[in-house]
Amino acid sequence: MDRKTPGSAGGDASTVRDVAKRAGVSASTVSRVLGGTYPVAAATRTRVLRAMRDLDYVVNAHARALGGATNKTVAFVVDDVTGPFYAHVARGVEEQASAEGRLCMLCTTHGDPQRVLAVVEMMREQRADAVIVVGGAWEDKAYQDRMMHFAHALDRAGSRLVLVGRPPLGPGVPATVVEYDNEGGAFAMTTHLLSSGHQRIAYLGAVPGLSTSRQRTDGFRRAHEMLGLAPDPKLIREGDFTRSYGYRGTRELLADGVDFTAIFAGTDMVAAGAMQALREGGLRVPDDVSVVGYDDVPVAIDVVPALTTVSIPHEELGRTAVRLALHRDDFPESQHQVLGTHIVVRDSTRRPGR
Repeated sequence: MDRKTPGSAGGDASTVRDVAKRAGVSASTVSRVLGGTYPVAAATRTRVLRAMRDLDYVVNAHARALGGATNKTVAFVVDDVTGPFYAHVARGVEEQASAEGRLCMLCTTHGDPQRVLAVVEMMREQRADAVIVVGGAWEDKAYQDRMMHFAHALDRAGSRLVLVGRPPLGPGVPATVVEYDNEGGAFAMTTHLLSSGHQRIAYLGAVPGLSTSRQRTDGFRRAHEMLGLAPDPKLIREGDFTRSYGYRGTRELLADGVDFTAIFAGTDMVAAGAMQALREGGLRVPDDVSVVGYDDVPVAIDVVPALTTVSIPHEELGRTAVRLALHRDDFPESQHQVLGTHIVVRDSTRRPGR
């Protein structure tokens, strides 16, 4: 089926004519449906809406008909609102949105990539000022292609796709990107462990296909390579970013009998589960095994001993995302920001063999 690319040459009149031709009605009838101010027969309206949907002009045409109006809302899209990482970023988003006179709408996806796409589409229809998607991206071409499509569609509707804690979609894609130095944080933490004498470091929480996890394991590997070392593949364990996986993964490490003196957990929650499993296995942290995490969320100082971890500027990520998206015309050259990370050394690490 031939499709006219949304936003291609021809302007608004061309778009209306395309829809009219597809629906078998006049351009003026399409305009009446868009405006909603004149009565249109139900069957005719259905044909027009179906044609607009087929041509992917639903939001674009509607937004243009309303003069590009938005609804003064910032949408915040996360996997799980109870996750401390998301909660802290959300605080920054809400504070900045409030300062900018916007309402903040929270949408959860429960880790389902298809749900992310559905929510972004819904917010496009609602004409949110910005749609802020937080957390790692699934490195799947079909998923990435759909996100690129939505970035362009939101842009045409006068809105903005904002990616927080995930990489850009590619050159020329109209999206605001606010990352943190994810790989650099993992590199710094691994270097800290290696320079302290740990050469057998287990990595728990390598999530296949997730950008956040890939960047952290890249930093882990790069630190080893810099010192001429190769991490033992048996010590890099796949799993999710939960406390329950940290517990289970550590139990499996101990049951397998592999030698290690430190655990680098993919998140602080994974680290908390790992520390529980070590205690139950009769091992002391850090006397027998050092443990480090990533994120620096409250659990890092609630566990005993307090956790050495990589600190992320959570709230600043949220504030920066809203500020750049809403003022993108003022800062066109600053739509991709990378914020710094740093390690926080607490009581869960020490040199091995002391």
